[in-house]
Amino acid sequence: MSKTIVKTDQAPAAIGTYSQAVKVGNTVYLSGQIGLDPATMQLVDGIEAQIHRVFQNLKAVAEAAGGSLADVVKLNVFLTDLSHFAKVNAIMAQYFSEPYPARAAVGVKELPRGALVEADAVMVL
Repeated sequence: MSKTIVKTDQAPAAIGTYSQAVKVGNTVYLSGQIGLDPATMQLVDGIEAQIHRVFQNLKAVAEAAGGSLADVVKLNVFLTDLSHFAKVNAIMAQYFSEPYPARAAVGVKELPRGALVEADAVMVL
């Protein structure tokens, strides 16, 4: 099976040695997104803005791959402060509807660029 690299300017450019997403067959592996504004490549301010930006960035990459957030089957969320977990749930409900994808939420010490939240996903088209 061949792999296709997914790239869009509607999400932040990769800031390292990775692709925004890789499609293999009908499965798309979306790289982790932090709250970077794709136009400025600057981190947006505050946890709520970062959570929204993370889901907006994932949405842009999903769409560039030919899908949508409704096609996400697995989501991993990384938080530097697990007290923000309820905010993730509330904001996630604005981007995903039932049936929700499988999900993990993990507390981590730190994230790239001082981000407060990061999420990656697996999507099946």
